[in-house]
Formats: sequence, C-alpha cells, structure tokens
Amino acid sequence: MKQIIVIGGGAAGLMAAVIAGREGARVILLEKMNMVGKKMGITGKGRCNITNNADMTEFIKNTPGNGKFLYGAYERFSNEDLLELLHSWGLKTKVERGGRVFPESDSALEVRNTFMKILKKYNVQVHLNEPVTSITVKDDRVVGVTTDKEQYACDAAIICTGGASYPLTGSTGDGYTLAKKIGHTITDIRPSLVPIVTEESWVKDIMGLSLRNVEVSVISKNKVQAKQFGEMMFTHFGLTGPTILSLSHTVGKLLRKKNPQITIEINLKPALTAEVLDKRLQKDFDLYSKKQLANGMKDLLPVNLIPIVIKLAELDPSKPINQITKEERLRLCHVLQHMTLTVKELRPVAEAIVTAGGISLKEFSPKTMESKLVKGLYGAGEVLDIDAFTGGYNLQAAFSTGYVAAMHAVHGDEE
Repeated sequence: MKQIIVIGGGAAGLMAAVIAGREGARVILLEKMNMVGKKMGITGKGRCNITNNADMTEFIKNTPGNGKFLYGAYERFSNEDLLELLHSWGLKTKVERGGRVFPESDSALEVRNTFMKILKKYNVQVHLNEPVTSITVKDDRVVGVTTDKEQYACDAAIICTGGASYPLTGSTGDGYTLAKKIGHTITDIRPSLVPIVTEESWVKDIMGLSLRNVEVSVISKNKVQAKQFGEMMFTHFGLTGPTILSLSHTVGKLLRKKNPQITIEINLKPALTAEVLDKRLQKDFDLYSKKQLANGMKDLLPVNLIPIVIKLAELDPSKPINQITKEERLRLCHVLQHMTLTVKELRPVAEAIVTAGGISLKEFSPKTMESKLVKGLYGAGEVLDIDAFTGGYNLQAAFSTGYVAAMHAVHGDEE
C-alpha cells in the first residue's frame, strides 16, 4: 500500500486526499491551519462557487493564466465529473446566473463537511495545525516530508498549499518555498482578481455605489486591451466588483511593462448607441426643461453619480436645462459612455482572491501533474502558475489538478 502525503487542505488538497484514499493508498493530509477548506469557504461570498456549467473550452478561455496547461486535467476530470462525484456523496447543487454552480444550501460549510465525511470514509489521516517545513528528496525522488512536529516517509507528496492571497486562510506562499528548496522555479508572484487603485480622488465621494449592466474597458496605448460587461463598485481607493476583478489580470500584466499609462473606461449605457443616448437625453431635457441640470438627470443615473458625471463633462450643475447647448449635451453623452479613470496600481496580493504566478509549469507534466525534476512530487491548484477569472473556474482547476495528481500518484503510468 502506497503512502501519499498531501500538503495543504484547500480545494486541491481535499480532492487529492479523497481520491488517493479511494484508490487504496494510505493518505496523510497535512494542514497548517486549525481547519481544512478555509479559503474555499469564502468563495462565492461564503456560498462556495464550486464550478461553472460552461463547456470546458470556455474554462480554458476564462483561465488567462496558462489555461492551455489544463486541457489534460479537464479531459480526465471535467465539471460534469466533479458534479457527478459530489452528487454521489449527497451534496445537492444548483446553477445560477453566468453558469455558476453553488451548493443548494448556499453553504460553503456543507461542501467542507461533505469532504470531511468522505475523508473519514477512506481513512485519510487529517493532521491540523501542522505546517510542513521541508520535503526530503533522495536520488531525485521524494522519500519524505517533515513538519514542525514529525517526520513522515512517503512514496509520493502532493503540494496543494495554494497561493499567497488571503493569508488569513493559510495561503501564505509556503508551497513556493518548499518547491524552491528542492530545485523548482517560482515565477513572478502577483495579485489576480484584485481591486484596482485609481488616481482620481472623486471615487471617495461615491464609495459603496454599485453599478450593474455596465461595460468596463482597460485602455493602454490608445487601444482596448480587455473589456468586461456586468457589475462593478466604487471604493475609497478606486474600483472593485466582478468586472474589475476579472480585468485586474490584464491590468497586472500591463503594469509590468515600461511606462504603461493605463486607464479604465466605463460605459454607463452600453446598450445604447451614441445617437440613441442623445435622443434619450433630449427626451429627459424636454421633460425637465425648467429645472437645473443636476435635477434633470435623475431618471438616467443614480443620484450620487450625477454630480460626478456633470463635473467630468465640465458643466455647471446649476445651469437651467433649457439653456444647455447641443455641444454641452453631446459632451455629457460622451462622459456617460466614456467615464475615464487613471490606473495607479493594484491592491496588494494579500487582498487578491487569486494569486497569479507560482511554481513554473514548464517543470510539471500537464497529463499527470508530476514534477519533471523530482519523481513522486506532484503539484495541484493555485500553488502552480495558473489563475482564472471569477465564476467557479479557479475551484474547478484546483479540483481537476488535485484529482489527476492523486490518480497518478497512486497508480503511476498504469492508470
């Protein structure tokens, strides 16, 4: 019976431990926190966005950080395979907007408890509050793992320690250190799925304001580098929300270039052409012709956004609407579809939902998740240089890579 050690009890680690146990290995799961699945518990605002019901080609498209590496893993263990497995364990799920899959109970705790139940079923030893300090390698093969409490011999070790984001959940980049010590390369670690800091101070005046159905674009060198449609929110430092988090991957890449000069452009009325928007504005202006400009736009925008838009259009909020010129009206239309903010930086990696960068994929097999440098060493989940957009894509990547790593760790090239 093979002894397999799984380092880290997040999504990838839980899946790896369960599958290795199911396949007949003796499994020890080492977790440095006081519970497993801590970060998994905060995904989907505490409801656990397990996966997405999109086609697997969409998963690759929604994984800007080395998505193509996952083709093999998704072939072996897809979102359908994951849901079939979870349903067989008694976890009921539901699909929401954008194909996001959640537990029917809306409880991340239920997902965690389901894994705990199955770990017990397959006699996986779960060691909490036990951080790993080193991996022992002899003749280019893993032979053991050392923690701050014990030394363990093993036939294989699977690193599932996560990235460096949300350190309070245990993701503090430990896996990078462990892998580096035994010869692996760590790529540049940076935040992904993270809020954006802007130069403009007026964002403080509307902090907390959420916008829906807007189109947000990243502009650099007078060219649209990426765009997203959906929700966003203003904060005291800049911007956040689903569209912003998804665009932060592109912003992060651009910030690494010399003198990037990046702006964020918000189209508040993306469903309308410039001509239709102008007609809509004229209709409102006819209705409120005797009012001041600031009071004549309440049907078009949230109240606290109106003074900002007027200021950006360089207009006088107290000017009577019937005195607004065509040129001024068109200026207003332009701001409504091209509200521009200057990117200063991204929030730190500790605030990111996901870490971009990680253990270099050049040193791992996409078919088996085994290291090309050290036999019996596997990597799975966010510790590898993989990152995806929001929507269940990151958790699926963790589950799939964890599954593949465990299967190969137990069966080798036979399976």
